[in-house]
Amino acid sequence: MKSTSIGFIGGGNMARSLVGGLIADGLAPSAFTVSEPDPARRAALAERYGVAVTADNCQAAAGAEVVVLAVKPQVLPGVAREIAAALADRHPLVVSIAAGIRSTDVARWLGDAVPVVRAMPNTPALIGCGATALYAGPGTEARHRELAESILRAAGSVTWVESEPQMDAVTALSGSGPAYFFLLTEAMADAGTALGLPRDTARLLALETALGAARMSVESADDVAELRRRVTSPGGTTEAALAVLQEGGFGGLVDRAVRAACERSRELADSFGRE
Repeated sequence: MKSTSIGFIGGGNMARSLVGGLIADGLAPSAFTVSEPDPARRAALAERYGVAVTADNCQAAAGAEVVVLAVKPQVLPGVAREIAAALADRHPLVVSIAAGIRSTDVARWLGDAVPVVRAMPNTPALIGCGATALYAGPGTEARHRELAESILRAAGSVTWVESEPQMDAVTALSGSGPAYFFLLTEAMADAGTALGLPRDTARLLALETALGAARMSVESADDVAELRRRVTSPGGTTEAALAVLQEGGFGGLVDRAVRAACERSRELADSFGRE
């Protein structure tokens, strides 16, 4: 990995988080070429990380051992077809982090001999705390999977799924998941404010509670259900609050929300795949 050359197509937030994480892990800035249409973003990437930048997607892809597609889903079909000729003779690993686009479609646009790994990161990757799921698509071998994992691990934890349809569930759970927690934290802060706390105090307490609960969940050997039981004293305040949530169908509501996101992910994949 230390000598792997990586071409990024797209220099947005996710690309910057991966470049920054990989450089922090010891990969030299000279290993990267990033294509980005926006001149200001190109200049910022070059200044902050010391990487080579270009406005030419084919230049970023040419010669790279790994090509990371970090563009918006709606432009990926055109970008993939644009760089296909630059990959045709070498068949480098392609890692797609474009949400909602299946690896089989990416491979079709690039040329079927190109190995493709599909990745679904989430926004906490921007601070190195992401949760990314990977799917080994057409033409991938063990060495490709190792490369893809080492790249995405620079932005947080990595796990693999066995079938591509599971990526729709991943998108619904962890891809969209940060927004669910933001909404809950926002609602908790609003409730605290309504009960008389200053807004800043309520917000801080809600955020720190969310952070502490997440750390306890990650660091504990116990299941989250057991952690919940431990803080729910019979007849206490927590039990009173949880009873209201359960009576309101909290679990079922979350299930319906995640299912709606999963179904939308499937619809988008079908739509993009017709390109």
